Amino acid sequence: MPWDPGQVYSPSEDTFLLAAAAVAEVRPGDQVIEVGTGSGYVAAQIRSRSASLVTTEINPHAAAAAHARGIDVVRTDLVQGICGKFDLVLFNPPYLPTECDERIDDWFEFALDGGPSGRSVIARFAQEIRHILAPGGRILLLISSLTGPEEVCILFRERGMTAEVVKREALEGEELLVLRITEK
Repeated sequence: MPWDPGQVYSPSEDTFLLAAAAVAEVRPGDQVIEVGTGSGYVAAQIRSRSASLVTTEINPHAAAAAHARGIDVVRTDLVQGICGKFDLVLFNPPYLPTECDERIDDWFEFALDGGPSGRSVIARFAQEIRHILAPGGRILLLISSLTGPEEVCILFRERGMTAEVVKREALEGEELLVLRITEK
């Protein structure tokens, strides 16, 4: 499929921060899934460091960009239809608070639109992720201070999980955080 680079989120500070956290976290025997791989940048950084790597992506343009980078991609929303258990789950979700009148209604929107609170997709992810998380598994989730870090932690705490900040980076007007989320 011909893909439009203008419909793909280019690797940026958040991508690089999650990639650094993933490289530090991944173990040689890990079964890894990256949810919403986008351009495939993060997956490309860790593919040789894990036992296996699966990626998902809803945006067909981003999936094609990741494929062009040599990353196999399952086109799906979050982890729908994914079977198996994963030791490490990576996710850089759409986390920007977005009101209805701010939406641009194209494929690029899937990389940005976190709903009014910035947590809409994160809340769905929190509900769905346990069925593919292996015992002792870890989740690395990138969020912004604009997303409400405490509220994000509550979403996972309500599901019997704990979260700790493992990486952070201050940007103009916000702070990016990578949370490591595990079962209690």
